[in-house]
Amino acid sequence: MNIALQNQATLQPFLAALRDFAGANVRDELKALLTPDAVIHMCHPFGDLTADAFYDQCFAPLVKAMPDVERRDTIYVSGQTPDGDDWVGCCGSYIGTFATPFLDIPPTGHLAHMRFHEFYCVVDGQVTEVQAIWDIPELMMQANAWPMAPSLGREWHTPGPITQDGLIDATGQVERSAFCQQHVLNMLTALTRHPAEPVEAMELERFWHPKMTWYGPAGIGTARGILGFRNWHQIPFLNAMPDRGQFPDETTFHFFAEGDYVAVTGWPDMVQTVTGSGWLGIAPTGQKITMKSLDFWRLDGDKIRENWVMVDLLDVYHQLGIDVFARLREFNKARNMGALSFPIGAIE
Repeated sequence: MNIALQNQATLQPFLAALRDFAGANVRDELKALLTPDAVIHMCHPFGDLTADAFYDQCFAPLVKAMPDVERRDTIYVSGQTPDGDDWVGCCGSYIGTFATPFLDIPPTGHLAHMRFHEFYCVVDGQVTEVQAIWDIPELMMQANAWPMAPSLGREWHTPGPITQDGLIDATGQVERSAFCQQHVLNMLTALTRHPAEPVEAMELERFWHPKMTWYGPAGIGTARGILGFRNWHQIPFLNAMPDRGQFPDETTFHFFAEGDYVAVTGWPDMVQTVTGSGWLGIAPTGQKITMKSLDFWRLDGDKIRENWVMVDLLDVYHQLGIDVFARLREFNKARNMGALSFPIGAIE
């Protein structure tokens, strides 16, 4: 068994426990999975946690809010980075009946979904580091409680790959994996040529499929095709932060690939200054910020067909001095914030 397949097997008991979510099982599997000194990097407002606090601070509130919660993975990729580190990346959604407030988001009583991108660094059969973003703004939107600017892109339940093959066993497709990873790296390098060079220098048509879909986080939304990507994400992003990609010494990247899939995680992996016309409805401050972006790409032949992108937008707002959760509480203070009284799955 190759090392990537072994690392996938290491995570399987924990992921299986999350699928049907029995609290004691999840806690036990998490304790067995993590080294005692594992570093847990979670999205805002959770922040950095110790291994012992991971379940109580994150999973316990989630299962309280969604008593019938289950986990649906749509992408599962493992591989080794150029630095020799072994990572496993997971993409999917936590799904359940939203019955009790979660982080002051009012419950809906209906089925809700919250996308996740979670990355696990595996060493000798245990996880030493976690980097994870849960799409909490997505849950706010489903509760009709999003207190910030509307998304430019389409908000929906982000699907899995067109090919339905995202749950990959690490079969050692060395040449294909290397080609796909290099293609993504070349694409990212080309993106940084603008605005120093004309927009054509980014060569979008060279790297991206004509029917590409860019699945952005809630707050930005999904964009279809190169024109959709430019209109609903790239142009506003570049207008606001034209110096992105210019601070490589302040960022960290962990790239790995398996077959048609390429993944990256970093904490942070972007640094830029909010200038120009501002971003996400926030006036330009001239402030330098960091971003955590956890991404998956799928290539179709020699072009990128799908790109799942998760950015810790709540942390971006926090760095810019905006307390989204304070606005959330103000926005919803006339709503009933108690647990819904009906039993989950009751038949009268």
